[in-house]
Amino acid sequence: MNLEQALAAVRFVVENASAPVSVYVADDHGEIVAAATMDGAAPDTRLNAQRKAYTAARSDATSTRELAEKARADAAERASFDPVFTFFQGGVAAFEGGRRVGALGVSGLPGPDDDALARTAIAAVGLSTG
Repeated sequence: MNLEQALAAVRFVVENASAPVSVYVADDHGEIVAAATMDGAAPDTRLNAQRKAYTAARSDATSTRELAEKARADAAERASFDPVFTFFQGGVAAFEGGRRVGALGVSGLPGPDDDALARTAIAAVGLSTG
């Protein structure tokens, strides 16, 4: 995800979150491109959002939700994961032309709401979620 898309995604999340959140946008290697923490967001949301974006960018799943479902079904699979990976909902990979270009992590709302906001932000900047 390029810087312009990342900044637009961060703005979208900040403008549309129903409560204070942290948002991190990662490139396709899981490295941070842009991030923000809204006033009033809990301190742990920063690390959670970063880990969600990293996980969605680097795993073979398209979201942290999908990865959690996969890991739940296979203990050996779960044991072999990168120790930075998280299974909290809210990390979603972004694709352009079928190629993973990065990911978005949102933290601060209930998991399904973090996930939905990340997906909506990705679509708002012209990318797809899979």
